[in-house]
Amino acid sequence: MAIISRALGRHAGELSRLNSLAGLSSWSSCLNRTCSLNYHSRSISSASTPMLKKAWDTQADQYKFWNREESISGQAQMMLDMSPESIQKEARILCLSADDDAANNPLLDKLPFGSRLLHVGSQSTDFPDKLVDESPNVLFVSPSCPHARLILPLVLAKFPTIEWIHVRSAGIDFLESDELPWVGKKGIVMTNAKGQFSSSLAEYVMMACSYFAKDIPRLLKNKGAKKWDDFEIEELRGKTMGIVGYGDIGRSAAKLASVFGMKVIALRRNPEKSEFDPICDEVLGTGRLALQKLMSVSDYVVCSAPSTVETRGMVNADAFKASKKNQVFINLGRGPVVDEDALVEALQNGTLRGAALDVFATEPLPADHALWDLDQVLISPHNMDRTATFMHEATEFFVNENLPRFMLGHSLLNPVDVSLGY
Repeated sequence: MAIISRALGRHAGELSRLNSLAGLSSWSSCLNRTCSLNYHSRSISSASTPMLKKAWDTQADQYKFWNREESISGQAQMMLDMSPESIQKEARILCLSADDDAANNPLLDKLPFGSRLLHVGSQSTDFPDKLVDESPNVLFVSPSCPHARLILPLVLAKFPTIEWIHVRSAGIDFLESDELPWVGKKGIVMTNAKGQFSSSLAEYVMMACSYFAKDIPRLLKNKGAKKWDDFEIEELRGKTMGIVGYGDIGRSAAKLASVFGMKVIALRRNPEKSEFDPICDEVLGTGRLALQKLMSVSDYVVCSAPSTVETRGMVNADAFKASKKNQVFINLGRGPVVDEDALVEALQNGTLRGAALDVFATEPLPADHALWDLDQVLISPHNMDRTATFMHEATEFFVNENLPRFMLGHSLLNPVDVSLGY
């Protein structure tokens, strides 16, 4: 009763909103509502034939995924607090992470009732054999773990009771190994922190667009020379943004681009999932021809695709040759998706107007790399989502959103298809 009383006091302001829904018994149907959006007629092209969109369907597949701006937070945690007897299973957690990872703090002092952190380690040998008797069923994996791709299979072999792996990042490429597909085959669920970093990266996209549209390098050069140089600038309104990889990051960028009055064309593996998206004007399927079409009509191209076997080197010389004149290329997904030699050539020969790059095939970017010497390239050290609290917030998403769902026996947010790599 003490737990329930504390929960009622803590969540009193939420009760009226819940009661206005279809009763507490149907609370799970409201977990992933999004803010209302204006309806527009848009088109989707899996090949070359467009089709009109019908309506914005809030039950679409994408609502299995978290977005910190649109998703309603704390619903599962509130149910757990109010009805601890609803717990279906205890969560016994192992954490694969560097020992000094401060972003793990929510695991130490904010775990919900019915969950326990058993151990933190960065090597399989760091986890005592006696922990097998505890039957750990949750594995929390941080990118701070050195050689995580090698350690993960060893930890899973040592603790066969693991049911769920949560990755504290959007990308899982740092876990890629020959053994990783085994996770799915064994029925182990994997989730990630998709939706936690999208807004800051979307802000970066619009900053990068404005950097070139307003010719910020020229402004800075003139300021240094104390030169009053009146010149024409470019307006983003009416320009086309092409997005390669229309996941949560891509869609967040599209939302801001739409506010700026830009047209949005996107490329994704399953274009039908964005069939009713009012933000995107046209959706293309994947493939060489689709990518070339996107490149040929876009003034600004945003690459937010994950690094997988299929996507590595996807944006190559042929793609850049198809680029619209005066195009700016922005990469914030993963470096290996882009053929950097082809990118450098496209910049040097004037095919591209410029590039804004936050990710690279090799990081840190080697000092002798040609990109450093190109004046029309804006380089950032893979830090455009690195806010003061970004990793802490990613851990809190696990603690406050997915962990209560696991304990209540409900489906988890942000499922990862291990075979696809995202």
